[in-house]
Amino acid sequence: MSFRMKAQHGAAILMAMLTVVLVATLAAGMMWQQWRGVELESAQRTRVQSAWILTGALDWARLILREDARQGGADHLSEPWAVPLAPARLSTFLAAERGQALVTDENDPDQEAFLAGGMQDLQARLNVSNLIDNGKLHEPSMAAWGRLFTHLNLSESELERMTQRLLQANVAQVAGKANAQAALVPQTVSDLAWLGVSPNSLQMITPFVTLLPVRTPVNLNTAPPEVLMASIPGLDMAQARQLVQSRATKPLDTLADAEQRIGNPQLRLDAALHSIASRYFSVTGQLRMGSTTLQERSVLQRDGLNVKTLSRTRELVSAEDAPLQ
Repeated sequence: MSFRMKAQHGAAILMAMLTVVLVATLAAGMMWQQWRGVELESAQRTRVQSAWILTGALDWARLILREDARQGGADHLSEPWAVPLAPARLSTFLAAERGQALVTDENDPDQEAFLAGGMQDLQARLNVSNLIDNGKLHEPSMAAWGRLFTHLNLSESELERMTQRLLQANVAQVAGKANAQAALVPQTVSDLAWLGVSPNSLQMITPFVTLLPVRTPVNLNTAPPEVLMASIPGLDMAQARQLVQSRATKPLDTLADAEQRIGNPQLRLDAALHSIASRYFSVTGQLRMGSTTLQERSVLQRDGLNVKTLSRTRELVSAEDAPLQ
């Protein structure tokens, strides 16, 4: 075989190899595009399904609050709204709706979806909005926050800095003037960091405080001992725990009933600061599908039989943060 024929033969082999590589590359690209399209469609379908399920859970919570309003009376922790929903397979609800027995099938993707939820009374906490009243600091609320900070061993100077910046922000907002020196008005408890609250202090006070659009009294039927102690002048932690134990046996009917159970004739409750019923609630829903857990938090306002949603936030949570508190 001549040198020219050998060269042509080698070129043909090289061209064939290049053609195979090109075809393989194009095929791999097409397969990747197809796989990516399937994954995107699956993710979109999961997102839409999750949104519908969590919306249904929120409607269920609104219905419970509406039915509770029909019953009237005080709001306390023995009512149906306060009972959390433990993680349950969605197929359990479907089987119950159809009147069928649940048949476990590990290969059924529907049974890999778990729904959990819970409702909390936001008036069981100290309200940031109570600190400001008609453009001034509200002294009784300031004192309540001071008692909470003292109980948690937090800096009083940090509380003073927070309240002063909150006052400046509210005054600037009411005046409609932008002030470069004033902090923004917070929209959530986490925004208190804008007002100078340290991360450690914020973590400590978060279970006991909230931020609602209007001033609200503390519900003595649902507040934890720390909030009871802070919101009622002259009440120590031992008396607060005793009140919690007493209301667990029989919920408080009136503020006079609460005063009687506290047993201190010098202690008087203020209807502007204390109550035995609530209007604002937080709803937490968690949907776990496979290894992904989607959590939604909503704030509800109840006025009579009308229950409306004020806000909704949705986020992916890790396995450590997934369990409801």
